[in-house]
Amino acid sequence: MLDIKFVRENPEIVKENIKKKFQDEKLPLVDEVIVLDAEKREAQKKADELRANRNRLSKEIGNLMAQGKKEEGMALRAKVKEQADELEALSKRESELSERLTSIMMIIPNIIDDSVPIGKDDSENVEIQRYGEPVVPDYEIPYHTDIMESFGGIDLDSAGRVAGNGFYYFMGDIARLHSAVLAYARDFMIDRGFTYCIPPFMIRSAVVEGVMSFAEMDAMMYKIEGEDLYLIGTSEHSMIGKFIDTIIPEDKLPQTLTSYSPCFRKEKGAHGIEERGVYRIHQFEKQEMIVVCKPEDSKMWFDRLWQNTVDLFRSLDIPVRTLECCSGDLADLKVKSIDVEAWSPRQQKYFEVGSCSNLSDAQARRLKIRVKGENANYLAHTLNNTVVAPPRMLIAFLENNLQADGSVRIPEVLRPYMGGAEKIEKK
Repeated sequence: MLDIKFVRENPEIVKENIKKKFQDEKLPLVDEVIVLDAEKREAQKKADELRANRNRLSKEIGNLMAQGKKEEGMALRAKVKEQADELEALSKRESELSERLTSIMMIIPNIIDDSVPIGKDDSENVEIQRYGEPVVPDYEIPYHTDIMESFGGIDLDSAGRVAGNGFYYFMGDIARLHSAVLAYARDFMIDRGFTYCIPPFMIRSAVVEGVMSFAEMDAMMYKIEGEDLYLIGTSEHSMIGKFIDTIIPEDKLPQTLTSYSPCFRKEKGAHGIEERGVYRIHQFEKQEMIVVCKPEDSKMWFDRLWQNTVDLFRSLDIPVRTLECCSGDLADLKVKSIDVEAWSPRQQKYFEVGSCSNLSDAQARRLKIRVKGENANYLAHTLNNTVVAPPRMLIAFLENNLQADGSVRIPEVLRPYMGGAEKIEKK
């Protein structure tokens, strides 16, 4: 969410940013916000004047009554009562204006970074760099669930009967591999100086509204019926929420956390949820990283975060590339985002396995995450990035480590988490 003062003073910059995001339908909102803000400030000014006048008159009434001038005191009391009714009406109007103003400000997009490429949708995202040589072996790479089934490692039929499409049972070596990847990712991030955290898996609506747009909320979040709680769709929401309504001492920054959590998504309107696979599902597990830092440090941390994901995937012998998200593909709170995509030998193309985002002070403004500076408090910057998110990541892992005999090689760094095994073999 933008600072209302910035919108008031820079309406053309805000409008130009909306155009860059191809959201022209939001252009009239900028003018509406400016009008509402002026009305609100005027109502606030009048209300403050009435409060000051009420306090002054109250003292006068006290003095008059003390002097025995009851008639004059009663006359002033009538005037105070009249102004109290006016003040009540002004306060109500001020509240209505504030509510409307906030609801509009929540849907005006954040100002994107100057480096973001301009494009309408993800088809216009820009490749930045490739890491590792993408290989297509001279033997067939089966569909990922067929590979898993060859190890007796997945049961989609039972999951369908128990929970429906978009769920799975992992079994045996595949289940162990799933847990091994998460444990390795946890230790990988701890070794890079991040504090390990297991967050709440449900969050209140105030946190949901603070970390994401309404459109994202509707498409992603599962609501707990009868309670002010949502199942988290991604773990950074709970992690950023940890700092809601806090003032962090400047010398305690940056806050660098890595978290494990299950994640739950409706995947509303998503294609592929009916497919027999684990690429797009309602439930998955994730290792995440978040940073809360000074504004001047957020660009540096952004580059560090996505590099962590690249390094982790390369340590598992998986070729990846980085992709700069264009303006039209950026969620409204983000100023810049880079996706990390892994190579699929079967499809002979890359697919998304992680996303790194810089949200500047947008989440901090909504959640009131402030920093206690030397001279004054100011808003922090927040960033997040996927370390690894199986089961999707397992698709890339299995395809890139599948051997001609149907076994799957275990990279050296992962072997301690797999009981020392160098490979898993077909059952």
